[in-house]
Amino acid sequence: MSLYAIGDLHLSFQSDKSMEVFGEEWKNHSYKIKRNWCSIVKETDTVVVTGDHSWGKKLEDSMKDLEFIAALPGRKILLRGNHDRFWNKINKTESLNELFAGRLLFLQNNFYEYEDNKSGKKYALIGSKGFSTDDYCFLAEDKIESRFKNERKRLAKSYEAAKEAGYNDFIMFLHYPPTNMYEEEGVFTKLAQEFKVEQVVYSHLHGEERFDYSVAGEIKGIKYTLVSADYLDFVPKLIM
Repeated sequence: MSLYAIGDLHLSFQSDKSMEVFGEEWKNHSYKIKRNWCSIVKETDTVVVTGDHSWGKKLEDSMKDLEFIAALPGRKILLRGNHDRFWNKINKTESLNELFAGRLLFLQNNFYEYEDNKSGKKYALIGSKGFSTDDYCFLAEDKIESRFKNERKRLAKSYEAAKEAGYNDFIMFLHYPPTNMYEEEGVFTKLAQEFKVEQVVYSHLHGEERFDYSVAGEIKGIKYTLVSADYLDFVPKLIM
């Protein structure tokens, strides 16, 4: 039973949103995702999809995109991305989990178990959307502080729920990168150290000029991995 991750599928089966404007590699990207996913992921595997699943503005506009993911092999755990408008105050994590029971799992303010066959360890998969400031962030300072505060709370709630359930080994998933290009350490790298996670997996970054925008590799004993779909050439990344 392997653990994979991939982010930013940016599906648009019900939306008039072509990803080809972002590069030739996005041409027929939904076909590439399905082909590559089905070639390596088994039904017994787990795949964490790290946000930006659908361009739909409402749940009813995103159903075909979510059904596409649900039909792929493996246990699918979905994290919230900045473009996932279907995941809102009305359609909360609990209601989405109920709607897609047995087909999709939604990760926010909660956690899921992954058992590594080789080591026998039972990991808690924790996560939140996260947040990062960059050259494209035009929010006022108080809004930025509020975003960091809210996402920090969500991630802490995810970790605390797992800790209370008896888990001591953690893998952290974020949508946004844990730092920006101007930081060596940020809010979420500090939390990763505090929670003593083994790995941090994130996405959101697109295009060669941005792939090295955040931390990667092993830093202070924690492995950081970028899993944006275009970075991976639309092949789910083996995490464990």
